[in-house]
Amino acid sequence: MSAALQDRVIIVTGAASGIGLGIAQMCIDAGAQVAGFDIAKGFGGYSVDVADPTAFADAVAQARSDFGRLDGIVNNAGITVTAPFLEAPLEDWDRLWRVNQRSVLVGCQSVARIMVADKSQGAIVNIASNHARASDVGYEAYAGTKGAITAMTRSMAWSLGQHGIRVNALCPGLTMTDAVAQVAQDPVRAGQFNAWHATGRVNTIHDVGRAAVFLLSDASAALSGTEIIADQGMSSRLGALGF
Repeated sequence: MSAALQDRVIIVTGAASGIGLGIAQMCIDAGAQVAGFDIAKGFGGYSVDVADPTAFADAVAQARSDFGRLDGIVNNAGITVTAPFLEAPLEDWDRLWRVNQRSVLVGCQSVARIMVADKSQGAIVNIASNHARASDVGYEAYAGTKGAITAMTRSMAWSLGQHGIRVNALCPGLTMTDAVAQVAQDPVRAGQFNAWHATGRVNTIHDVGRAAVFLLSDASAALSGTEIIADQGMSSRLGALGF
């Protein structure tokens, strides 16, 4: 990719694998320095449980100290928990809220406080999901956390816009992570996955990464407080199956 993020320092959460890894790699390709946070120390070198607000905020401060500046964050870390609605345990809902929703608030606040103090402008990207607008049975709590991310993003855009910080949400659909790739080894399942998409193919982690780079870069200077649905058309068709 072009040097759209040249010399910028970006935190990416959940960066050890899957979509987070794809985002981190594409940010580096675009010229950024990446502080990769993950509960399992991996890409970027920071072992962080984003569900722990104190540990998360401390890691953000450490990254600022290590790199000398922060220009943005991609709040990607998240979990998926599904269960029949009438049987879903409250503990699962609480865990989804802590990891998927509260961590986004903490990440945005921690990074924005530093950027405002440093008088540095930049961008925040919150990874939501196409479940924020079109979901399925068993995903009630998960979809709720992703819908909350898009709502919080709209509000934070106004809170932080006066400081030169743009905030947008990116909503991927089915993406070819290691887990999805394992299922797709079955040709029948692979055919089903492709048929769910207008383009006839599933996102790669780098497809999502390139979209995140766009939202972090000056190319998206007109965008704040919005969300981009990055699902190869999956959620644009009435009756589409396959969440």
